[in-house]
Amino acid sequence: EVAGRLAELSQWRGGPALTLALRLVRDAQRRGEPVAWVGARQSSFYPPDAAELGVDLGALAVVRPPREEDLALAAEWLARSGAFGLVVVDLGARAAVPMALQSRLVAQAQRHDTGVLCLTEKDVSSSSLSSLVSLRAHAQLRRRGPDAFECVLEVCKDKRRSRPWRLVEVAHGVAGLR
Repeated sequence: EVAGRLAELSQWRGGPALTLALRLVRDAQRRGEPVAWVGARQSSFYPPDAAELGVDLGALAVVRPPREEDLALAAEWLARSGAFGLVVVDLGARAAVPMALQSRLVAQAQRHDTGVLCLTEKDVSSSSLSSLVSLRAHAQLRRRGPDAFECVLEVCKDKRRSRPWRLVEVAHGVAGLR
């Protein structure tokens, strides 16, 4: 549950964070919530894979700011509008968001009950974006067969639950991974 909070989903190279984020997008769309995806031009977001996972591309607002420094700022504008139930920010390896901007993201998420999900590329021992992150999880991938993968989500910080938790799901690779 990411509604009304700033969340961070991290992975180390080749992890399943994108798959898990796209499942959140799909689930939000099924609940009738508008969703926005903010990413750099070289982002790992690939529309055919998103569509194969059940994302309605016609109902997904995709924003590609001209500069990577503007990713979180674009997310703040989207969250401030109150028009989105979920805003995904694909920060990649560039996971530096100024503290003042994070504060504004948290305020807008709470004001509009919008989930702001930051995707970052870092290992599990790296620190989170900041103490303002309400939910932090790390995603790992394990192969279970020729086209099946196990997506392991380790939640290391959840301000709404008292202890860490984990989620394991089996996913089948999209055509590009089979």
